[in-house]
Order: sequence, then C-alpha cells, then structure tokens
Amino acid sequence: MNNLQVVIDAGHGGSDSGAVSSSGVREKDLTLMISQYMYEEFQKRGVPVTLIRNTDETISPTERVQRILAAYGDNPNVVIISNHINAAGSGIQGAEGAEVIYALRNDDTLASNILTALGNAGQTMRKVYQRRYPSDTSKDYYFIHRNTGSQTQPVIVEYGFIDNPEDLARIQANYKEYVDAVVDAVIATANGQTIPSGQGGNYYTVKSGDSLWSI
Repeated sequence: MNNLQVVIDAGHGGSDSGAVSSSGVREKDLTLMISQYMYEEFQKRGVPVTLIRNTDETISPTERVQRILAAYGDNPNVVIISNHINAAGSGIQGAEGAEVIYALRNDDTLASNILTALGNAGQTMRKVYQRRYPSDTSKDYYFIHRNTGSQTQPVIVEYGFIDNPEDLARIQANYKEYVDAVVDAVIATANGQTIPSGQGGNYYTVKSGDSLWSI
C-alpha cells in the first residue's frame, strides 16, 4: 500500500452505547478515547487520517459508511480501522484478548500484523478471521466490511472484553500502548513489512520449518 490514507471509526456513539461492563463502563466511550489518541498518533507520523466521530454522536450505519467513503474514496491505499471492545455475553466467563476481523475482499496480512503487534504490546491474542453473512456467504457479515467499497482495507479491531474485569482494566491502563502497536502495524504493512512476534501475548502461529524445540 503506497500513499497510505487512514480512516478511523470510533465504534458506536450517542444513543448506541455498545457493550457495557458490570461497573458501567460503556464501549462507546472507550472506542472514542482509543480513536482520538490513534488519530493524533497517525498525524504525528505524517499519515493522512480522518476521524469519523470526535464526539459522543449517534451515527447510523448508512451515515457512517458515507463518511468513511467521503474521506479518501474507494481505493486500495485506504485503511479503515473500526475500533471496538468485545463482549462475551451472559453465561460465558473469562473470555479475554484481542481479535481482528478483516473483509472477504482482503487477505489477512494487515489484520495479522495488527494482532501480532497487539500481542507484542502485552495483550492476549485470540484470532484473526473473516465472518460471512449467513443468508449470502459471498458477502461480509459486518457492514463496515460489506459496504465500504470494493478496494479499501477495513478491519475491525476488538481490543479485549469489556465484560471481563481483568481484560477491561488492561485496556484502560494500556490503551495507548495498544494504539501505538496498531499504528505501527498499519504503517509497517503499508511499507511491505511483517511485524515479528515478540515476547508479548500468549499466542504463537506455527510456521513452516518450526519444531517443538525451536518454539
């Protein structure tokens, strides 16, 4: 990706709180905090960047997509980062860690770099994946993937689980480190680089030639 341009989507907002922790922390507030800092960091690195919402604003899916595409158009240099906080839901205890979801039209390079970078920053890494629309598996499940053109590179970044108090505390304490990791991963991908796995996280992807001893 030459001439990188970034669109940051702070998930939810306004009347849509997103997930809410047992202590009352709202996803929409965390995603705005994360996105505002991310915007500043891309600016510092000289990357053209647009923030879709900068306040606690209700935005419909249609309006969100319109704002995204209005920023830099539909081209392969545009990376769309939709920031979210996960929730496991009732009856599920202890889910933790980051996930990155990428569009059917893209390969997993960007998403994998982001997840590896988050792991290097100390967050547990869960998975990189795509999700298909049940009634039409040729389409993406999430509108942020499905409706944002045919060439852009949208990713949904789930930084952890809001309904896991320990994971939530990690996000609140370390969100700047996590954002720095995502920014570095996006720029590295644009430059054709792969983020090497460091000591952070607890996830390892086996590569060709690996042995149990070397791992």
